[in-house]
Formats: sequence, C-alpha cells, structure tokens
Amino acid sequence: MELTDLVEIESLKQLKARYCRLLDGKDWEAWRLLFTDDFVSDTSKAGGKSIRGADDFVAFTRANLKKPSQVTAHQVHSPELELTSPTTARGIWALEDVVRLAPGITLRGYGHYHETYEKVDGQWRIKTSTLTRLREDVFNAFLTVYVSATMKKVGAGLARRLAK
Repeated sequence: MELTDLVEIESLKQLKARYCRLLDGKDWEAWRLLFTDDFVSDTSKAGGKSIRGADDFVAFTRANLKKPSQVTAHQVHSPELELTSPTTARGIWALEDVVRLAPGITLRGYGHYHETYEKVDGQWRIKTSTLTRLREDVFNAFLTVYVSATMKKVGAGLARRLAK
C-alpha cells in the first residue's frame, strides 16, 4: 500500500466521522454535501426501505427526526476500507446507534454500514449505503426489550403511522 492510499483511506474515515456528527447534530445542509447526487440508501434488510437520490434521502431522514426530542447518537468503528480505483472505494463500518424515538422510549441498534464511495471534484462522497442490523433493543428506565424480526415489522408500521 502506498502512502497516497493511506491518505485517501484517512479521508474516507473523516467523511464517515462527519456523517455521524452532522446527522446527530441535525445539520441537514452540511450532511447533504456528503452524498453523491445519485446516492442510494437501502435499509430494507434492517426493516426500512430503499431511497434513491441524496435530496430525497436527506428529506426523509429530516422528516423522521424532526422532533427536538428525537435525539440520535451514531458511533461507527472498525472500518474495513478498500480503494477500488483512484476515484472509487468501498467499506464496511461497525455501527452502534441510539435513537430516542419518543420521550421515555429509546432504540439501541447494532449492525453494519456497507458502503461505496466516489470522489467528486476532488472530495470523497458516499454513493451507496446499506444498513444491516445484528440486534435492536428498545428500552426505557425500567425495561429493555430485544426486538425480533416480527416485532420489527410491526413496530416499523406503527412508527410510520405515528410519524405522520
């Protein structure tokens, strides 16, 4: 591996760090700049859906986290990053996230982001992101519940109705 490759890999790490910070800080305009215009998000394996287009993805995320009580904390680590060309790369990141769904109800999830990246105008951008989940726990001050696949489907439908 060349020194320039290590510099590019570090740039990808910084990109993902900004992703987490800007998402959790709800800086939607700055967060949008991290994606290619044709970005694709796929959370279907984690009970979500697939969204094409960075603008649509940011609008969807913003709408679903619009309440001040919906605090999030995304922690990514242990990146497996590979440069596939001078302007493309792919990576897998371990993820733990905490999302306050409503006062007193919090989700803690564990899984992975599987991503591709593209260098646009000299800057790395996220081109695709697929979220996979290993486990989800819903908890409050008194109780923690493991969320099975069946519970996840029911909960996703309920959450969509409540978010409207």
